[in-house]
Amino acid sequence: MSVLDLFKLEGKTAIVTGGGRGLGAQIAEAYAEAGANVVVCSRKVDGCIEMSEKLKKFGVDSLAFACDVTNVDDVKKVVSETYKHFGRIDILVNNSGASWGATVLDMPIEAWHKVMNVNVTGTFLMSQEVGRIMVEQESGKIINIASVAGLKATDPRYLDAIGYNTSKAAVVNFTKDLAVKWGAYNINVNAIAPGFFPTKMSKGVLEKSGELILERTPLGRLGDNTDIKGAALFLASSASNYVTGDILSVDGGMNAL
Repeated sequence: MSVLDLFKLEGKTAIVTGGGRGLGAQIAEAYAEAGANVVVCSRKVDGCIEMSEKLKKFGVDSLAFACDVTNVDDVKKVVSETYKHFGRIDILVNNSGASWGATVLDMPIEAWHKVMNVNVTGTFLMSQEVGRIMVEQESGKIINIASVAGLKATDPRYLDAIGYNTSKAAVVNFTKDLAVKWGAYNINVNAIAPGFFPTKMSKGVLEKSGELILERTPLGRLGDNTDIKGAALFLASSASNYVTGDILSVDGGMNAL
């Protein structure tokens, strides 16, 4: 077997939440390129439908669903329909996320709850429901999208979002704890901690503080359209079979400072 074979995903089925745009779309595309069938879902289904059609051009099958990851019924529907169609679920990427920029004193409690519900509760609900299948299969890869902001404090001059930072720190520990709980079932649970990529969520921050962010990024640039793909493929493929409970930073070195 060639080492390149370790990165192939033929015959695998992946679910990517928030897969219609941004980092989720890039990850979904990487999996389709590697041969996996890919299900994309988010609250706004139009982008997912468009992405699903694009993924089919790689010669794989793809489905698109509307899904609020904080809604138990939505989560159950996506997972059951995916399993009904493909007969297995091998990869889950918990990418759906929310943020809210505000000082600590100005953070509305409703915004706090929204960010925590999407980023933490949504990750739990999707993992729990897909986990029922993975435990029975005795195999699976779960990849949670954390953030460099969940690994340490951030300077409020470029990111003043305590709810987001706290939620992503929770995702980091959730990842480690779930890896310990489900290792016995041959389920690998890891996370990616992205730095700053030019996405819709980060647009406002980059417009306001882009120069300061670049000063604090050793590689001196933002993430591009390919930077997340390799990390996501590694953690979804056989190449990472002995990796679990790990947080892979894809941040241009920002976490090292």
